[in-house]
Amino acid sequence: MLRILGSPKKLCHGPTRRDFLTAAGFGALGLGASALPLRAAAAPRSFGKAKACILLYLYGSPSQLETFDPKPDAPAEVRGELGAIRSRLPGADVGELLPFTSRIMDRVAVVRSLTHPYPIHGVSYALTGVTQIDVPMELNPRDGRHWPFIGSVVDYLASGRREPADASHQSAPTNIALPFPFSSRRVGEVPRAGPYAAFLGGAYNPVWTEFRGEATVRAVKTLQQQKLDVAEPYMGISADGRFEIAGAADPSSDLTLDRLDSRRTLVEQFDQARRDLTVADAGRSRDHFRDLAYDLLHSDKVRNALDLRREPAAVRESYGLTLFGQGALAARRLVEAGSRFVSVFWDEFGLAGSAWDTHWEHYPRMKNELCPGFDRAFSGLIADLDGRGMLDDVLVLLLSEHGRTPKLQNVNGGGRDHWSRCYSAVLAGGGIARGRVVGKSDKIAGDVAERPVSPKDVLATTYHLLGIDPATTLTDRTGKPVPLVAEGSVLADALA
Repeated sequence: MLRILGSPKKLCHGPTRRDFLTAAGFGALGLGASALPLRAAAAPRSFGKAKACILLYLYGSPSQLETFDPKPDAPAEVRGELGAIRSRLPGADVGELLPFTSRIMDRVAVVRSLTHPYPIHGVSYALTGVTQIDVPMELNPRDGRHWPFIGSVVDYLASGRREPADASHQSAPTNIALPFPFSSRRVGEVPRAGPYAAFLGGAYNPVWTEFRGEATVRAVKTLQQQKLDVAEPYMGISADGRFEIAGAADPSSDLTLDRLDSRRTLVEQFDQARRDLTVADAGRSRDHFRDLAYDLLHSDKVRNALDLRREPAAVRESYGLTLFGQGALAARRLVEAGSRFVSVFWDEFGLAGSAWDTHWEHYPRMKNELCPGFDRAFSGLIADLDGRGMLDDVLVLLLSEHGRTPKLQNVNGGGRDHWSRCYSAVLAGGGIARGRVVGKSDKIAGDVAERPVSPKDVLATTYHLLGIDPATTLTDRTGKPVPLVAEGSVLADALA
C-alpha cells in the first residue's frame, strides 16, 4: 500500500530522487539494510534521532500571550492582567503562571510564529497532512476528506516490520493515547473529529486508555448561557487514579485467558480457510487489529506501564496529581515500555467549549483551572526525561490547533477568541536544539514578524526525526497517492 513517487532527478551525490525516496520509505519500514547507507549519506544527522515521540495536546488552544509569548509592553487591552517572568532561556520570557516551566526553558525550543488560515478547532489540521479543513469536517470524525493522524501513520509504517503476534509476544502499542477516547467526556454538541487513522483503516486508530479514579476538585464551567458544576480531573485526582486500556479494562468475568486462547484458535482455523484475506488490505488491517487486541489482553508490560502506583510518590507529585500530569507520567512509562508514539490530550470534560477554549472567564480559568496543572505536567515531564537520560532520544511536542485573539473580549472574567494568524508551540528532545527561539511575533502577538511556521512544518520535522521521510506517499481509498505532509518542510533551524 505504500507508494514512493518522484521524478528521476539526480541528487548531488549521484542517486536519483526516486532512489532516494525509495530508500527512505524502505528504511522507515525496516525492509532492507542496503537502503540505510544511502539514507545516512543523503540526510542530515538528525534523521531518525528520536526513538519515540510524546505528544502533549492542549485542545481548545491556549493563549500565546499568557504562556510562551507574553507582551508586557503591549496596551492593557492586549496585555491583560497577568505579567511575564524570566526563564532560563534568555529572550524567552513566559507567563507569570508558569514558574516551573520557566526553569526548563533552556532545554526546549519555542516556536513563536506558527500561522495558518483556519481559526477553528481543527485538530486534524494540526495533526494530519490534510491541506484544508472546515467546520463540517471538525464536527464529523468520519468525513471522507480526513487524512491519517501522525501517530496512525507511524503505526502503519511500523506494522510492515513487525513479526506476527504469538502467545509470547507482549508489546506496548506503537500508537497509544490518553486519558480517554477523544471528545468522549463532554455533553453538548456532536463528537469532534480528531486523531484517527482515516483511510488507513480503524485498525490504526490510537489505542485509547480509560481513566479510573476520582476528581478531587469541582469547577463550574460555562458555555454561553449554560453552566455546569462538575468534578474536574484536570484540576486534581486522587492518588489511586490509574489508566487502563479501553475495552480491556473490565473483561467479562467468564472470559479467562484459556477461553480467549480457545477463541483465538478457532479464528486462526477460519483464517486458514480464507487465505485470500491475508493478501488484501482489509485482511491486513483486520489482522493488525486482532493481533494487537490479543497482545494487549495478554500483556503485563502495558498494564505495568500504566500502573502509576509503581512510581515513587515524589515523582508522581513532580508531574502534579492531575489528569494531565499523571497522563504525562504514564506517557514516559509507555515510552520506556516500547511505545513509539504516545499522545496525551487535555480534552474537554463535562461541557463543550471547555479545556483551553477560553471565550469566557479567561483569567479565572487560566489561574485556577488550566495553568497550574499544565505548568507542573510539562515541566515535570521535561525534567524527568532529562534526568533519566531519555530526553535526547524522546521527542516531545506541545501543540494545539491555534492561539487566542490579542485583544481581550469584554466579558465576565475576560475572554480571548480563536486566532490562527500567530501562536506558539514548544518542541524538545529527540534531535531538537536546546534553548532556542524560532520565529518572532509582532508587538501584540497578533501576526508573524519573522519566520512564519506552518503546523505542517512541525509534522514534517516530527516525521524526519522519527526516521520517516516526509515525502513518503500513501494511497487513499480511491487509489490516489497522498503525501504524508503535502505542504511542510523540516524546521532545520529547530534541529540540534
